[in-house]
Amino acid sequence: MRRTNAFMIVVALSSCLSAGTASAAEGPAPSDSAGPAPGVRGDVAGAGEPAADESTPGQSLGDILKAGGVIGMLIMLLSVAAVALVIEHVMTIRASVLMPPGLGEEVYNLLAAGKVGSADQRCQMQPSFLAHVLGAGLDEVDGGWPAVEKAVEDATAEQSARLFRKIEYLSVIGNIAPMMGLLGTVIGMIFAFREVADTQGAAWAADLAEGIYLALVTTVEGLIVAIPSLAAFAVFRNRVDHLVAEVTYVAQHVFAPMKRNRTAARPKVPAPPQAPPPPGPSTPRGGGGS
Repeated sequence: MRRTNAFMIVVALSSCLSAGTASAAEGPAPSDSAGPAPGVRGDVAGAGEPAADESTPGQSLGDILKAGGVIGMLIMLLSVAAVALVIEHVMTIRASVLMPPGLGEEVYNLLAAGKVGSADQRCQMQPSFLAHVLGAGLDEVDGGWPAVEKAVEDATAEQSARLFRKIEYLSVIGNIAPMMGLLGTVIGMIFAFREVADTQGAAWAADLAEGIYLALVTTVEGLIVAIPSLAAFAVFRNRVDHLVAEVTYVAQHVFAPMKRNRTAARPKVPAPPQAPPPPGPSTPRGGGGS
């Protein structure tokens, strides 16, 4: 009986202790009249109110580009032109376009066989850098090897200059874009200092931010356009140099048979006749006798 009473007392004490622990963990219930706890934002207390950060939308790439103004739009137009030029140069400044495969070997075989007219027609069938150079040399066949060599050199220089003028636009864009960005920078700083002058030095940071923002945006846009443009110009310039050297080598190889034939067919100049030796003093055949 005593053991049963002790067990009942222990169970009652345990239930009382567990109930007190649970009530202490939950804490006192907040009253309706109390405000939010210190350090807690008002948007957390009010479930229906939107957060302050969510009400301010972030700027997109289009908004940043629009901040550049007219100068930024002009720089964007330069970027479009640069991309178009790069695509066009990639498609046209290639060995397969400037030096069609098999053209040099066919013209070489025709010249070796003495078919100058057929070689000229073959060049006209496939217009290209190499065909123009070979055709210029074939037009001067009647003038001899010096005329052919001079025509090939002139045609090579003309075509290479045309290619260099073609890729020069990338260099122009690469030089103009940062200058336009610098122009936008100067305009933005003028706006910022005008705010300072209008407020007599009492302008806040928000008043100066618009002009400085314009200055930084145009500077970045100019550099973004200039750096790839100058890099592409350097790549295409090296490619043009390499292709011009290959065209020169192929042209020399093609006209090698004609050069050898012209050298072999050159008439030999006869040696001038030698003058007969002067007659010596005459000697009588018979001696005088007494």
